[in-house]
Formats: sequence, C-alpha cells, structure tokens
Amino acid sequence: MAAELLQNDPHDQQLLDHVRPANWKNPAPKPLYDLIVLGAGAGGLVSAAAAAGVGARVALIEKHLLGGECLNVGCVPSKALVRSARAVADARRAGDFGVTVTGVTVDFSAIMERMRGMRAALAPNDSADRFQRLGIDVFLGEGRFTSTRTLKVDGHSLRFRKALVATGSRPAIPNVPGLSSSGYLTNESLFNQTELPARLAILGAGAMGCEMAQAFARFGSRVTLFAKEGQILPKEDPQASAIVRKSLVRDGVAILDSSLANFEGQSFDRILLATGRVPNVQGLGLEEAGIAFDVKDGIVVNDRLQTTNRRIFAVGDVATSQRFTHAADAMARLAVRNALFFGRGKFSNVVIPHCTFTEPELASVGRTGETAGIQAITVPFTEVDRAVLEGETEGFFKILVRLGSDRIVGATVVGPRAGELIATIALAMTNATGLRGIANTVHPYPTFGEVLRKAADAYNRTRLSPRVKRVLGWLSRIG
Repeated sequence: MAAELLQNDPHDQQLLDHVRPANWKNPAPKPLYDLIVLGAGAGGLVSAAAAAGVGARVALIEKHLLGGECLNVGCVPSKALVRSARAVADARRAGDFGVTVTGVTVDFSAIMERMRGMRAALAPNDSADRFQRLGIDVFLGEGRFTSTRTLKVDGHSLRFRKALVATGSRPAIPNVPGLSSSGYLTNESLFNQTELPARLAILGAGAMGCEMAQAFARFGSRVTLFAKEGQILPKEDPQASAIVRKSLVRDGVAILDSSLANFEGQSFDRILLATGRVPNVQGLGLEEAGIAFDVKDGIVVNDRLQTTNRRIFAVGDVATSQRFTHAADAMARLAVRNALFFGRGKFSNVVIPHCTFTEPELASVGRTGETAGIQAITVPFTEVDRAVLEGETEGFFKILVRLGSDRIVGATVVGPRAGELIATIALAMTNATGLRGIANTVHPYPTFGEVLRKAADAYNRTRLSPRVKRVLGWLSRIG
C-alpha cells in the first residue's frame, strides 16, 4: 500500500507524524521474538496488540504507513466522503420534511479537507508511538524472510518462534489499451484530489465503485459506472442490488456494461479503477520461509490460518478473498490464539458479515440465495414505523432459515442502518440463536431494529397450520 498524500498539508503531515514519523529510530532487536508480525494494517495491528497484551515478545514491521489501507486509503477516508455526500442529499430533499433550503453549494475542497482532518484525528489509534508503548518493537522498513525462522529488516536479522504475515493487498490494474497513460486513479490516489472532476468514469461496480459513484454524483460530477455485463454488486441478492442500482441512477449515475465498445466516443476528466485487489506477496522472501503462495489468490493457509510453514500464519487480504477490515481483525485474533496458545480454532466457523455503504446501505451475512431446503422471510421497510417516519422506506430485510427449523443460515438487508442490523444477525448465527430467540427479545419502539422482530413474528406465523390454529383457539376458550 503506497498512499499518495498531499505535500505541505497540515492534516496529512499530522497523519504521517503518527503512522510514519520522520524521526523514528528502529529498536535494537531482541535475541528471539515470540511473534513477528509483517505488515501493520488492520490484521497486523490487531495481531501485534493481542500478542503483546498477553506478555509475548513482539516485533511489528511495516514497509509503508501503519494503519494500512483501512486508515489511509480505504474505510476511513471513503466513509468520510460518503457522510459528506449524504449531507448534500439530505439538504436537497429537505423540502420533503417541511424545511426550506434556498440553495445547496458543494465545496469539494472543503469536503476533502474535512476527510483529511478526520483521518488524521483517528491516526493515533494506529500510531508507531502507541504500539511502542504497548511494549512492541516497531520496525519501519521492508521486511523479508531469510529462512524458516528468521526475517531481515533494516539490516538486522530477527529470529522468531512464530511469525504472522499481514501484508494486505493492492489495487488490481486491468489490461486496458491506453489505460497506463490516462493518469487513472485508484483508492491509493483518489483521496489526495482537491478538484472535483466534471466527468468521472469508474471501472468496477463492487462496493467501492458503487459508493464512490454515488458520492461523486452527489458532489456534482457526471459519473459513468462501468460494470461487468451491466451488473452492480453481483455477489449480492439480485433484488437488493436492483434497489441500490435504482438509487444510483436517481442520483445521476450512468451505468454501462464494461465492454470496450461503450468507452468509444466518450471523454472523461478522470478514471477511477475499482476493479478488485491482488495480494501483496512479492518481495517477502516467502520461498525462503517455505510458504506456498499464488500471485492471484495469495498465501495458502489451512483452516487454522497456518501457512505451509507451520510456524508462520497469515491473515487479512493476503490470505483470503474476504477482503474486509473486520475479517482481518477476526482472523488476527484467531491466528494469535492458535499460534501462541496451541489453539485449534477454525476460520470456517467464523461468521463474517459485510456491508456496502451506499444509500440505501446493503449488507449481508451467510447465504444470500434461496435454494432447496431454505425458507425465506422478507419484511419490507414500508412495514417499519421508524422507517416511515424517517422517509427511508426503500428496501427490505430478508432472512433465510433451514426449512422446518428456525436456524438462521443467512440474511440480506438493503435499507437504512443495514450495517448495524446485519451485526445482530451475525451475533445470532455465531451463538446459534434462532428466529424464536429474536422473537422473544424486546426491541425498543420505534427503531429500525424492529424489522428483526417483525421477521421473527412472520416466521412464527408460518408454523401455525390450520389444525394448530384450531387447537389454540379451543385452548383459549377453555383457559
């Protein structure tokens, strides 16, 4: 991850003071480390802090900026822009709530400055100084394995009992004629922009592509989103993706198939690539460490997150296709337990939700498709009083259970607070709480969370056959 920051910007300088301090001096290495962590993104930072918290001798190595993609060029800056874009949309539709707004002016430079300020304000959580104070030896420099038990950084050879690779991923650059000379943007360069592009092309319609398409359209760019076969968010429930698509189009986003023919005759001021990511596996000395890997799919790990060198673990983007910050966090906690405490925890048992932060949000966990043996319960947000009062009725909550039981196997939410709501379902799935348990839980009124209880109540009604209803009616009369 090679973030592009602004020169002489006070916010970016404040960021660097925390995540890449210019006067940093690497410590003298200890004779032996219990755990060496290579990479200081979400997975690496959590691993190092967790290990140090139980008294392990830990070294943390980062080639670029501590905080990795999430803090510097991912979740944090993108969600700051999403929030500003929502403010623009709210102002424009204020009349729906009886509020008169005489005009809405978008100051893109101020929006980006706010983003940089927010990012810098969060940087102390990921700072070199903080992790040093946790008792961790922080090395800034390029780390490389030199054997199955050693790693070199800044001219020093470090020995370890266990090691963990968390080097993340980088943007995938498609092989498109003329692209290399176009001055394209990726997430590593998008957030240092200070001028709003009048015409913005976005290649790729996954989460990042859709989020930035909507945000920049709301800011005033003429956005064209190029999606494979014209399909946005293809891994999600098709009905949910269709609702997000409708919202993007309403905000002015043009959505086209990503065939080369659709590029012909069009002019754009900037091109943003959101065409996926590839793992950072080159230059790490993985061969010397006896670690099997693939340049496309990353490091090979087993269900306990061990590499082919059983002393070395790998977590996050470099070792999974579930490239989310919270997935890296979960993997890190599991890997540290397995590495230091002879744990046998399996990643396949971990429930990982995910969310796209468009408006409406789209979140899912577990299964999203209806197949044989699965019962689907759907509640539209038009039936949720809080959603009606907020004017946010677009979307639905769908939960999937095993036929003949209340065991939850997946859910999709498209609508307000989807990311918050899906967390409750992930909690239920993790702890084997069925829909009946949700039905028995009191939910405050009026909240968006009431949609969960409505779904559970709808499930209970499906269990009432005509015969059961007759019996219950008879019992109620004699009770």
